[in-house]
Amino acid sequence: MRMVDIIAKKRDGKELTTEEIKFFINGYTDGSIPDYQVSALAMAIFFKDMTDRERADLTMAMVESGETIDLSAIQGIKVDKHSTGGVGDTTTLVLGPLVAALDVPVAKMSGRGLGHTGGTIDKLEAVEGFHVEITKEQFIDIVNRDKVAVIGQTGNLTPADKKIYALRDVTGTVNSIPLIASSIMSKKIAAGADAIVLDVKTGAGAFMKTEEDAKELAHAMVRIGNNVGRQTMAVISDMSQPLGFAIGNALEVKEAIDTLKGEGPEDLTELVLVLGSQMVVLAKKANTLEEAREMLIEVMKNGKATEKFKEFLSNQGGDSSIVDNPEKMPQAKYVIDVPAKTSGVISNIVADEIGIAAMLLGAGRATKEDEIDLAVGLMLRKKVGDAVKEGEPFVTIYANRENVEDVKAKIYENISIAETAVAPKLVHTVITD
Repeated sequence: MRMVDIIAKKRDGKELTTEEIKFFINGYTDGSIPDYQVSALAMAIFFKDMTDRERADLTMAMVESGETIDLSAIQGIKVDKHSTGGVGDTTTLVLGPLVAALDVPVAKMSGRGLGHTGGTIDKLEAVEGFHVEITKEQFIDIVNRDKVAVIGQTGNLTPADKKIYALRDVTGTVNSIPLIASSIMSKKIAAGADAIVLDVKTGAGAFMKTEEDAKELAHAMVRIGNNVGRQTMAVISDMSQPLGFAIGNALEVKEAIDTLKGEGPEDLTELVLVLGSQMVVLAKKANTLEEAREMLIEVMKNGKATEKFKEFLSNQGGDSSIVDNPEKMPQAKYVIDVPAKTSGVISNIVADEIGIAAMLLGAGRATKEDEIDLAVGLMLRKKVGDAVKEGEPFVTIYANRENVEDVKAKIYENISIAETAVAPKLVHTVITD
């Protein structure tokens, strides 16, 4: 078998066999097939697409290119949630304990953040003592006993994906649906998930700017999952503005606690209920999404979700008293209100730019080596569609430096006030096939 023949076959729009896909993935992983040939194939895939079977084969070839995590020692159906990213996306912090309170096992592998906000692990480290450096045995033991644990990314998972991802970045082939879908799904499957819930973001702050593209990606991933024996569902949700009010690590943990108590922001609560319902149904703890939603609202109301969050923190060395006393988390030295310059209605909040404003304060990393300041960030006082009066605070800055003119300038540039505006629809579509 020759790589040049595989490239030519895809260039001519033909379907690659399972063997051909395995050949190119294995050869690229072990270094026997060079970058330039894989670049050519990636571009051919970009233009000629792949069938559902090819996409499933590509995903599994990438899964098999490295180690996989075996979670079979954990009882029950392990459901994992993946979000295509966003600003102020605190859903993972809420969903873990929330569905675990209904006996759904959540064995979460998370990373650190690069870019405008911290990753899930950075956020959790705002809780004193919390750590993800636990052994695989401890991890499995905690999930069997208490249903929820988070571990740092371990092992050599999907090395083929890492190589192809880096190559796509510099060859103009990032926006290829089969390549994006197989990349995301290979990571989830290698991490041991039995079932997968996907939160595909659309809008200005998202990777998929249009709802049409987001739908295409969601359908592609759901089909891959179902074709390789992992039940998968997806939600298309809005990221044209940040989710919730908090952007910053300790601030987002506090917001997650409020949400678990049923007192969180409307949009974050709604998204958590939609995604959580899918997780509960896939774990076979409820028959319908409606029934699952009622069960989730119940554990928010009766305090079980909050108790589960405390248990989760204590199990991994964290100080669970922060749930009742959030002021024990790192606090910013300066709290500065930003007043609206005119009266009207908030018409636009540019999510990624507001994320960058929080990063300027130290809430995120520009490079892997950067230290994160867990206390700092922004609190939105108004969202799109909310009325605001001139001089009224519409954002609050939490900073550890006195001069925040650069951050204020970024906020004024990226939050627009108009005469009228309508709040965007949060959940666009739910996809199950």
